[in-house]
Amino acid sequence: MATIPFSDREFKRISEIMYEAAGLSYNDSKKSLIQSRLAPRIQKMGFGGFADYIAILEDESEAAEFQMAVDLLTTNETYFFREPKHYDLLQQELPALADKSSIAVWSAASSFGDEAYSTAMLLSDLQMSGRVGPGWSILATDISHRVLLSAKEAVYPEDRLRAVSPDRLRRYCLRGDGPSEGQVLLQEKIRSRVQFGQLNLCKPFSGLGPFDVIFLRNVLIYFDPPTKVDVVDRVLTALKPGGLFFLGTAEGRVPCKTPLQTVIPGAFRKL
Repeated sequence: MATIPFSDREFKRISEIMYEAAGLSYNDSKKSLIQSRLAPRIQKMGFGGFADYIAILEDESEAAEFQMAVDLLTTNETYFFREPKHYDLLQQELPALADKSSIAVWSAASSFGDEAYSTAMLLSDLQMSGRVGPGWSILATDISHRVLLSAKEAVYPEDRLRAVSPDRLRRYCLRGDGPSEGQVLLQEKIRSRVQFGQLNLCKPFSGLGPFDVIFLRNVLIYFDPPTKVDVVDRVLTALKPGGLFFLGTAEGRVPCKTPLQTVIPGAFRKL
């Protein structure tokens, strides 16, 4: 398949569009990545080149194709119980909450739902053991409509659940057979506890929270430094004082002005 030419001017315009609409930041080193991710789509649609595709991205009536471009340019690799020490901390902390009967959790960059459903399994276990009440809730948001649709289906390759204990697999999952062999469907009792919604973290929002726990893991890599600060401070307005905030362990220091206390690597308490 021939490579579609991609000029510096076209790269600059796509970068501007993605930054203005979704907060995605691409420096010059990402030019080849954008070219490799979008070129197959451009060819599939029968366009002459990147200029035609840019015209589509600039057209507000073509929201579905813009969403497709966002999906292609962001990586959504994830799996259940990623960074297990974060879930160990939750297991220790959640039963001690003053109002443990109505714990509220927000997975703010939920991708395909692995994080939100992992948390639902943990909270369900705590409820069964009487350590939290039945009124807990989980909100999972993402900018990508496509990944949210997939998350609501709650069907995953077995490998994505490699860190789920055998007991939890038995309690909360159904293994496929025949054409569905190698896939796992989460049971309704877990699916029904997670509410999904589309949200662009780079835009103002209202009416969310307050939450006891917020996950914002492995999404800040897409933003430039000023946007990171804006996003984190905006998200933290929805976290209760004393609530737990999680970033990816490898993301280091929290880029924000909101006072936080480090609990363990990647986990922070709002002061």
